[in-house]
Order: sequence, then structure tokens, then C-alpha cells
Amino acid sequence: MKNPQVDHGAPLPLGATSQQEGINFALFSQHATQVTLSLFALGGKKPFLTLPLNPEINRTGWTWHVYVKGLPDQFEYAYTVDGDRANPLNHFVPNLLLSDPYAKQLNTPQKWNDRGFWKQESPPHGVFIEELPFDWERVPAPHHPPEELIIYEMHVRAFTQHPTSGVKHPGTFLGIIEKIPYLKQLGINAIELLPVFEFNECENPLKNPQSDEQLVNMWGYSTINYFSLMRRYGAVNDFKQMVKELHRAGIEVILDVVYNHTAEGFAKGPCYSFRGIDNQNYYILSPDGEYRNYAGTGNTFNGNNPAGFTLILDSLRYWVTEMHIDGFRFDLASCLTRDPQGVPLLFPPLIHLISNDPILSHVKLIAEAWDAAGLYQVGSFPGEGRWAEWNGKYRDYIRKFLKGTDSHAGHFASSLCGSQDLYGNTHKPYLSVNFVTAHDGYTLRDLVSYQDKHNEVNGENNQDGANDNESWNCGEEGETQDPAIIQLRNQQMRNFLAALLLSIGTPMLLMGDEYGHTRHGNNNPYCQDNELNWMIWDELEKEEGLVRFHRHMIQFRKSHQIFKRTSFLKPADVDWHGYVPFEPDWEPTHRFVAYTLKDPEQHQDLYIAFNANFVKADITLPPPPKGKQWHRVIDTSLPSPQDFDENYKKSPALASPTYQLSQHAMLLAKAL
Repeated sequence: MKNPQVDHGAPLPLGATSQQEGINFALFSQHATQVTLSLFALGGKKPFLTLPLNPEINRTGWTWHVYVKGLPDQFEYAYTVDGDRANPLNHFVPNLLLSDPYAKQLNTPQKWNDRGFWKQESPPHGVFIEELPFDWERVPAPHHPPEELIIYEMHVRAFTQHPTSGVKHPGTFLGIIEKIPYLKQLGINAIELLPVFEFNECENPLKNPQSDEQLVNMWGYSTINYFSLMRRYGAVNDFKQMVKELHRAGIEVILDVVYNHTAEGFAKGPCYSFRGIDNQNYYILSPDGEYRNYAGTGNTFNGNNPAGFTLILDSLRYWVTEMHIDGFRFDLASCLTRDPQGVPLLFPPLIHLISNDPILSHVKLIAEAWDAAGLYQVGSFPGEGRWAEWNGKYRDYIRKFLKGTDSHAGHFASSLCGSQDLYGNTHKPYLSVNFVTAHDGYTLRDLVSYQDKHNEVNGENNQDGANDNESWNCGEEGETQDPAIIQLRNQQMRNFLAALLLSIGTPMLLMGDEYGHTRHGNNNPYCQDNELNWMIWDELEKEEGLVRFHRHMIQFRKSHQIFKRTSFLKPADVDWHGYVPFEPDWEPTHRFVAYTLKDPEQHQDLYIAFNANFVKADITLPPPPKGKQWHRVIDTSLPSPQDFDENYKKSPALASPTYQLSQHAMLLAKAL
């Protein structure tokens, strides 16, 4: 290595950046009085260069900077930061080496669950590597119109970690590439990845009380750095290769991002970066320095402070420009609407900046429009009509009606039609992300198999996870050999899926639901690196009927423009029915909803009926359009493959307008 040459440097861009013959380092810290940069060889324990920064020379405004020539192509780096330690708003630890918030990689292990690394006192260092140019081969991003999205929520490690996946690179970005043919066969066109930013999977101190197995942080909602990939999932070029190949297959990539809090947790939590660099700029604090806990994890990121929103914007731009990401789902996004004192804002600067940023103008933005402190903004998230929302009310209304809860027929009907009561004044229908299940909560099979959560293996005395799941076990808790209960559960799973994929709005499915994955009643397996979370690939053959139903439902939706609306239904677009045509019953005890979606161009109307009663329903279908006949497509009470008639266009028409629909079943007929 040449003798390094040091100059004063520039305040922008933040992070470590190649510039001509050297590297510019820039770190924001308003409240620091001393900053020292230390440089290490890869894997080195002692720095080969230590640079105390002179505030008279190496500081512009609140940014500390230095320019160094003659450095190797690869090295590690870290900062020590000090300031007024008597101020309760600060959290300076003068001798602790901290990672750069803008580091593009950290020196964390490549091996999963390396507890030896995480036990060391020093936080991870930043890693600087001169990346070789990546050949994107001019593969374009799919840029699907939002109304055509079918999202598949999945976890990188869990998707291919199980031995039955049969991939060469289990639990990684490369493993996902190997399963692209499966994703295409299923029919989805967007994947939503649980967090892929660097996190410490070893931070969980608990053990499984039944097996004494050490538990982990499996899901990764505990971000250490907003620019660095989780190294245990693969290298930067592995990730780019995954994105490129998914794009080549017509599949968009949406990242679940956790900008609402960091892995530094409560006051006694670890100090990786933000806390030790500028605690009062990066976190929402009380006047005496306590962390405001709107995220339920110990701290809340100060997203509407200039330092906070600058970092978040820079991070989002990085993932779009460098990694070609198509969209973001913002975990607990309502935290990001709070001001530096924690008060919700009508016009939060961060949300406004993201909504109007030119680099982000083409990406999908999805808000989880609530936080852990009771702020619930579904239908009112301040996204200027630019943001989609996880529609939590849709999930609740669909669950309640289909399990037979009184007084929800109207809510159910509105949900099927795009939740116009929530979004009609400010949104397009596709901005409602409809879901019945997600990573957090019951799987589809558990939703129809468990009345109560069973989270004992999480080591928290079954106190974690939601208590109110709007689930119904169909007559017996957990696994059963009763054929009637098994049949009912199979019907209910199909009812939920049919409702989801026939609803106007953007459907999101959960990984593994296509074969009926079970977590055995655990509705919060965030800490389980095992078959509770892993996709079990040989189940696809065992549950081929349910997989088939998923594939055909997705294809049916994709082939019918009537579900991919860019405007809400008008009264002339739909007719509502009861047991007899045009006589809907919205009374509290009524558990039957039927309607006709009209096709104004080809007059291939759809008749859709859901019977959530505990008894069969004798119904009369409305007259089909002139010259047409009703052909049954779906009856969820029938065994596979009759439950979905893939040859419905050639099958005989329904001989009579009357039809007996089983209890807890749905019917779809098409006018042909």
C-alpha cells in the first residue's frame, strides 16, 4: 500500500465514495465535538491508519469529512465520536468504533447464526470494496401497471432453506433464482421480500422452552444499516443477479423496509451506529432523553428531522438506482408521519419528499398505515394519493364475514368492491393492498384450524403475538382426523382465496399458503429458524388440489380486466342479490352476499355468491345477459378438480337458475 495522502475532503456525498484517485469520507454529526476515522485491513484487528478530524478543517456545517489517497481497493473503516456526555440527549461512547450509517457493506459474518462474532464488544465495521461493474444486460424492469400486480410476500432464507427445496444455494438470493420457474408457474408478478438489510439474527436471548434450542431473529425487523445487504443472504452481485433474473421473468421486486426504528433498541440496547453518532438527531426522544417507543421495539427513528429524512431518501434512491428495486413496503409507516416530538403530522415532510422525489417517481410505495402506539391511518395515510396501503380493515372484514360473524355482510361487500368507503375520495382502487394473511399472524391453514394462538415455543409464555385473530377452527383446535372438519377447512381456505383474488384492489398472498402451510397455531414465529417458517416444498405435491386452486384463481383474475379497475364501481356496474335476484339482505344476522359484476363490452357478466351461513342456501341466479347462459366456474364445496372447472367454457351451462349452495361455500358463474 502506498503512503496515504490526506486532504480536507468534501461534505457530500455522505459515506465513503471513490473520487478520482482517492476516497472521500463524510459523516453527519451535529452534536459531536470530536470525530476520528480508523481504517483497517479486511479482517484486521488494529487500524493501519487513524485520522482525528480537525473541526476547523474537516467539518462543514454539521458534516465531518476527509479525503484519503493511496488506500487499498478493499478495507474496513469505523468512526469514534465524542461530544457533550453530560447532555441526556446525547449517547456518546468515545472509544467505541461505530459503523458508518452510509456503509454499503458491513464486516458481518457470511455464516448464519455466528454467535461468536456478535458477542464481541466492537460493532461491525463498514467495508469499502471497489465494486466491479455489473452487467444488467439491459434487462428492463417489468413496470407492471399497479392494477395488474399480484404480490407474493416471502422470506429469502425461509423460501429455500428446507432440504426439500433442492436448490444449490439454500436460504440465499441465488436460491430464489433457482425457484423463478415455480413463481412463474404460480402466476405471481411481484415478490415482496421481508427485510434484506443487515440485521443481527443472533440478538434474541431466548430459548425454546420445549427443546432448549437457541432462538433467533428470523424475520429481520431490526435494521442495523439502511444501505447494507444481509450478508448471510448473499453478496451485492448475488442480489443484483436475483433482481435481473426476476425482471427477465417479468417479476417485480418490492422490499419490506424498516425505517421506523433500528436494531439499537432501548436505552440499554447495543450501540452500532446512529445512537453513538448523533442520538438526538436520529431518534425521537423525550426532553429528558428517553426513547419514544412508537414502534414497540424500544426506539423510533426521527424520520421528519432533516438528518433522518435525508438518510431515508438517500437509502431509497440507492436501492432504486443501484439495485433496480421496483417498490417498497414501509413497515409501521405511521411512525414516519410523527414529528421530532412524536406528534402525528398532517403533512409529514418525509412522506411528501418521498411522494415527489423524481428518482422514486416510478416505484411502488406501500404503507403499513399504523404503528405500535395506536396511530391507525388505514384510509387516511398522508401519501397524497401516491401511496398504496396494506388494508388491515379488508383483512378483518373478510375474516369476520367468512367465519360467520354477524353484522359484517355490508363491510364484506364493500371490501370485495375495493373499499370505496375508505378510499373513494383520495385513492384509486389498486392502492388498497388486499390481504387475508401475512407474515405476521396466522397462515391460511392456521386461520381455519386454530381459535387461539399457540406461541409457547417462542419463549415468551405465550404472551407475544396478537390475541384477536378473527379465526375459527371449524370445530376442533389444531390437527384433526375428522373428515367433516377437514372438508370444511378446505372449503374455507378456498373461500378466503377466492374472495381475495376476486376483490377489486391489489391482492397479496403469503408464501406457503398455496399448499396450506401450518405454523401449528404460532401467530408470531419471528424467532423460529425451522419448519414453522420454512417453505416445505414436498407439500406442494401432497396438497396439489389447493395448489391447483391457487394457480387457477390467479390466472382467472389475470385474464379478467373487470378486477383490474383504475376507478371505483358505479351503481350501474354491479347488481346486488339475496337468495333471489336483486333483493339483497343487509340485516345483521344475514350471512349471504351475492352480486353480478357486469361486463359492458362482451357482456360476459360474473355472478359471485358467498354463503357464510351454517346451513345450505337455496338460491336463484339472476337472468344472464341476452343470448348468454351461466357456466359454473367455482364451487368451493366440490372436491378438486371440480372446485375450479378449468374447462368451464366447454362445460354444460347450468340447467336451472336455481342452485343449492352448501354452507360455508362460494359460487362463481360466468355468462357465456
